[in-house]
Amino acid sequence: MRTRNWLLPEHIEDVLPSEARRIELLRGRLLEAYRVHGYQLVIPPMLEYVESLLTGTGKDLDLRTFKLVDQLSGRMMGLRADITPQVARIDAHLLNREGVTRLAYCGSVLHTRPAGLTSTREPILIGAEIYGHAGIESDVEIQRLLAHSLKLCGVGNARLDLGHVGIFRAIATHGAIDAGLESELFEVLQAKDVAMLGALTAALDEVTREALRLLPDLYGGVEVLARAERELPQYPQIQRALADLRALTVTNGMPITVDLADLRGYHYHSGVVFAAYCPGLPNAIALGGRYDEVGMAFGRARPATGFSIYMREMVRVLPVASDRGGILAPCAVDAVLDREIARLREAGEVVISDLPGHGATVGELGCDRHLVSSGDKWEVEAIR
Repeated sequence: MRTRNWLLPEHIEDVLPSEARRIELLRGRLLEAYRVHGYQLVIPPMLEYVESLLTGTGKDLDLRTFKLVDQLSGRMMGLRADITPQVARIDAHLLNREGVTRLAYCGSVLHTRPAGLTSTREPILIGAEIYGHAGIESDVEIQRLLAHSLKLCGVGNARLDLGHVGIFRAIATHGAIDAGLESELFEVLQAKDVAMLGALTAALDEVTREALRLLPDLYGGVEVLARAERELPQYPQIQRALADLRALTVTNGMPITVDLADLRGYHYHSGVVFAAYCPGLPNAIALGGRYDEVGMAFGRARPATGFSIYMREMVRVLPVASDRGGILAPCAVDAVLDREIARLREAGEVVISDLPGHGATVGELGCDRHLVSSGDKWEVEAIR
């Protein structure tokens, strides 16, 4: 059978002109917004040594990373599956600042497996991060910036899911849960598998057992926090986590859902986690949270918080604006014509030269007007 060499691998797609233009417009709009908020743009490389890429991220990111051998050094390299570890490296060892640093980025990442049935394995991410501040104020700033980003892009119906990995960690620590069981509990909580959760916790002490079994039920509006304060153990770590979540429920103007069993990025995040969702889309359009431990292996465990927006998911929820058609220009050597074409392009018009020999397919150019000679000048007229 003849190989269809034009086919792409599963969950890898081209970005075609209409979608590419929308992504680029949003990218420019968001990066400018981040700039005026004080976030400086960095552009990390697409690949680097895996020891750097996977620093502080745990096995979840490791399994999503494509790896290859560097022909120059013989060392293992990885194609980045996330940009945050790279930005943490830049903050720790290239900028090396003592105070608060705000950084922004935009680029593609590559995943060995899609995050969902409809997900691409090559997401385009744009994000912002704060390094060097451990207080809730930087989490508030980041979530407000995310809300502002969605508004700039025309997404007005998003909701924010809030969680905090510190609650599960506090229960596991006080219950003396070993690493193996902790990993199993993490998996069943993510799957909301209540039956398996009951089986795994059967041999634990009563306080730990009941606290873990309660977590899947702690899902809903902000009233969930009051229930959690009443029914979860009064550990200081849990009380601080709930106080942080309460502070974040009134700051960004987005509808809030609380999910205390959401441990997304558990091996990666260290505190608050959040995800933005839009109606009609199964996947989050943005993910974020606090990850104070990512820079630890770089020798500078700086507190950090930030978010990433999935640009291709974003454009799916936005209405497709009908672009104005272009202007067809004769392919001729004419100084007056050249000046008029330059003027139109400077004004933002699309002007396309009508190359000879393609009259039968000129409709594919998407032009609804053309330049017509009128005495000693050229005028734009509608194509009839």
